[in-house]
Amino acid sequence: MAEHSKRRLADKVAVVTGAASGIGRQIALAMAAEGAIVGIADINAGGAQDVEGEIRKAGGRAEAIHMDVRIERMVDDGINGFAAKHGRLDVAVANAGIQHLDTIADVSFEHWKDMLAVHLDGSFLTACAALRYMVPAKRGSIIFMGSIHSYMASEKKGPYVAAKHGIVGLCRAIAKENGRHGIRANTICPGFVRTPLIEFQLPLLAKERGVSEEEVVQGFLRYTVDGEYTTMAELAELAVFLAAFPTNLFNGQSIGASHGIHML
Repeated sequence: MAEHSKRRLADKVAVVTGAASGIGRQIALAMAAEGAIVGIADINAGGAQDVEGEIRKAGGRAEAIHMDVRIERMVDDGINGFAAKHGRLDVAVANAGIQHLDTIADVSFEHWKDMLAVHLDGSFLTACAALRYMVPAKRGSIIFMGSIHSYMASEKKGPYVAAKHGIVGLCRAIAKENGRHGIRANTICPGFVRTPLIEFQLPLLAKERGVSEEEVVQGFLRYTVDGEYTTMAELAELAVFLAAFPTNLFNGQSIGASHGIHML
């Protein structure tokens, strides 16, 4: 019991969207290891169940939630069911994301809308559902997943850049409105992380630029101060830190987690 009480998120109830893979999975694993009951929300129901099983096998507590963050009913039903079952919701991590590469002149309106729907609408819907539990309880931590593209732009990522800038604004508005209720909202802004989204982009970028995938990687890393990747483990640790921080010191912040890329 003493060991259990030392865990930073002991008996907290947390939901993580996009948690079947990548950064979301790593955050879910880290929060469960720190004692949280974690809702594994993802459009990939099978993947969410796999992560639930992984956490349970390690002695943690988790529940898979089939959720498409673009659909209000699915977000509300998923979070309502999970929070009601456990009588509270302490942490919500809006992490679900997709990627599409095209110039602004060439990107289709459908791809534009889908990018904003997943990243920005999904963050909004997740936060709204969480706030319905957090405001009456006068406590809670909402964590958004931004990007270095919350500060800067890259070619062929216009919809993504617009969405990630928007997430920072949404986060600040929520902090402004709900700080008085004891609720914190902060945005993690990762740099270059070897996620499935990045792995998908590498061969496309390499072919387009006529270079190797490793040269594309080094092109990204040259903007860091130390030539290092941002790792999923680092981001998960930051998410746990923000969720577990004992006061409301951090609120409305966008935290560059990029080994210095965000200073460009």
